[in-house]
Amino acid sequence: MSQNSVGELLAAEAEENEDLSVPLVAIIGRPNVGKSTLFNRLIGSRRSIVGDLPGITRDRIYGQAEWQNRMFRVVDTGGIVPDDEAIIPANIFKQAQAAIGEASLLLFVVDVREGMTSLDEELAKMMRTLNKPVFIVANKSDTTRVGDHAAEFHQFGYDEVFPVSAEHGAGLGDLLDAIIERLPVVEFRKEKNDEINVAIIGRPNVGKSSLINKLLGQERVIVSPIPGTTRDAVDSVFETTGEDGKPIKLRFVDTAGIRRKGKTNEMAEKLSVVMARKHIERADVVLMVIDAIEGVTALDANIAGYAHESGRSLIVLVNKWDAIEKDTNTVYRTEEKIRDAMKFLDYAPIITISALTGQRVIRLPELIAKANAARNLRIPTAELNQFYAEYLEQPKGLSSAKRPLKVKYITQAGIRPPTFVLFTNSSKPFHFSYERYLINRLRENFDFFATPIRVKQKGGQKKR
Repeated sequence: MSQNSVGELLAAEAEENEDLSVPLVAIIGRPNVGKSTLFNRLIGSRRSIVGDLPGITRDRIYGQAEWQNRMFRVVDTGGIVPDDEAIIPANIFKQAQAAIGEASLLLFVVDVREGMTSLDEELAKMMRTLNKPVFIVANKSDTTRVGDHAAEFHQFGYDEVFPVSAEHGAGLGDLLDAIIERLPVVEFRKEKNDEINVAIIGRPNVGKSSLINKLLGQERVIVSPIPGTTRDAVDSVFETTGEDGKPIKLRFVDTAGIRRKGKTNEMAEKLSVVMARKHIERADVVLMVIDAIEGVTALDANIAGYAHESGRSLIVLVNKWDAIEKDTNTVYRTEEKIRDAMKFLDYAPIITISALTGQRVIRLPELIAKANAARNLRIPTAELNQFYAEYLEQPKGLSSAKRPLKVKYITQAGIRPPTFVLFTNSSKPFHFSYERYLINRLRENFDFFATPIRVKQKGGQKKR
């Protein structure tokens, strides 16, 4: 895979749905100074890929930041790398130059641990010709001793130097205060978005793209194709009406298939995994597609594990069901093999489909909407108290120390995924079998369809 195609593969969401009236802040600098880490910290999500290899980020990556009820856009650019012929290679600088041209403010990121380099000096000289405000962000100032070295960057001729640690968040408050003070005032406004983000994941050639094509080709839908973040991922908006008459609006993301090691080079393997995880983190619901002909594999389990670890709701689809010979026990055997390979996905429904013929595909929007509703479900206090009285007031399990476990009360701490906190009489963690018991009872009583449930324990204080 060429360096250029690597950059294209990891080009993130461009200016899709960007409000150009909101001021833009551009992050620039040489490679590996922490630009993408700073970008992710400013926008509050891991949207930009972080890595040590030059050339990973080459295109512009846009996001939105909010601070003190003020809003601004941020753009991450690729590291500017010298070569044998020029200090600034044209193929990288072209994208950075476009971002600089749009920006109202530049964040020039340097590495305080390495100190000033000749490339930093070259970039500082170039920026003085731009007639734009520049803040020097002295990154990796993880300690006060290291942060003190940031003062040397005043030699570049800029008054504003901010020692920060993008990785740990230190110093970001002062930087953000200065940013919003310099930019035009735009009040933060949270737009209502009723779309359900759906990521379709799986190995190559299991039928992910065919599934989307079949869904988008059905009647009673409005299709709005939107350019995706890379050549290999395309967002498509899909609208239909549920059985209850309510509208269902889905945004599908078809991701590149994750290959087995040895089937592709190391860089492509890493990038395919990174991109799949990136799209999973954007999703509310994940559709895990398995090939019915080949059956479930260890790689399928690894891929599904990414969605499970991220707390996304998940539905397993066994595609190409029309292409296998079946008897009365085929469904049971298939489901049993999947459950055995993916024990952690006991909450995920398994649906057999055919993207080619459309078999059971029409059911998917309703199931996706149901899974999304479950991950956003908050149990009323009265119902949770009733649940406590029925299942938790009397000890139902033992702690790991074989000590009777007394649950004092239970509360729901969050959603997406549903998270519950048990206040107990013991500071030691309860036995895994008790956690399983509790999750099963919660799922039975409140129908957390296709959605993982998180349980945390807060024990009593030890007596001194």
